Amino acid sequence: MTLNDIIHLLEFDAPHEHNCDITGMNTLKEASVGEISFLSDSKYEKDLESTQASAVILPASKVHLLPKHVLALCSDETYLMVARLSKMFAKPIASSNVAPVIGSGSVIYPTAYIENGARIGLNCTIMSGVYVGTDAIIGDNVLLYPNVTIYRDCTIGNNTMIHAGSVIGSDGFGYAHTKMGEHIKLYQNGNVIVEEDVEIGANTTVDCAVFGSTIIKCGCKIDNLVQIGHNCVVGEHSIMVSQSGLAGSTILGRNVVMGGQSAAAGHLTIAPFTTLAARSGVTKSIKTGGVYSGFPLMEHKLWLKLQAKLAKILQA
Repeated sequence: MTLNDIIHLLEFDAPHEHNCDITGMNTLKEASVGEISFLSDSKYEKDLESTQASAVILPASKVHLLPKHVLALCSDETYLMVARLSKMFAKPIASSNVAPVIGSGSVIYPTAYIENGARIGLNCTIMSGVYVGTDAIIGDNVLLYPNVTIYRDCTIGNNTMIHAGSVIGSDGFGYAHTKMGEHIKLYQNGNVIVEEDVEIGANTTVDCAVFGSTIIKCGCKIDNLVQIGHNCVVGEHSIMVSQSGLAGSTILGRNVVMGGQSAAAGHLTIAPFTTLAARSGVTKSIKTGGVYSGFPLMEHKLWLKLQAKLAKILQA
């Protein structure tokens, strides 16, 4: 689309014609010339002054922070504008005319379906009911159990095992809301990258990124029934136990352990070698590794003392 197309589509006021091509949407930090970005959360203001985007959708009060070469598109409903625009850049479900490539030694069960453009590495086993989407890349020695779904553009690293019913690359849960309370879908146009030596349990979901990639780093072990939101990064050799979950854009450091039914809110960072006990609730970033419990979250030793005192009160 041209920038003029976008200005007219979203009904922005612009005093001049802008005929440059816009090839996609991206974050302020990652955007390059020819892309459009946005500011919907003040915590990302610091990225305005260095963005390379050709245009940015943002509140009028933040325009002065933009570089002079970047066109400001002002709106008091930034997130809603982004949601409406995201649909225009959504990829079709299947768009490749290139036949899938299957590496030697790989076994594809008869009821598995491999879309055009997909690539399957060496010595893989793709079992019944598996779906591999357009332009997905499956590495060597990968085992996909029955009914695993790999959405388009996703990458699965070497020596990875994904158990039955898991979904890699489904849309993240993202909506903008109108003043009348209607929910407008924010199309998720990124992908998921699962690195090597990862095991993912049954019926786990890993959502694709809005832009860029959701990343499961090498050596991670993820249990059944785990939810990983869009744009999350799960650090090397981390462990996520059943029914744990991450809201969007949260980053786990290396060797984080999340106990059963523990969860983290979005846009947080959790320090390497952190352990979260079962049913822990993380609402703020954790800067120092350690063992934490409870909700509100606290150091595990403190939580144990608190439980002991509560027990004495109840027995009194």
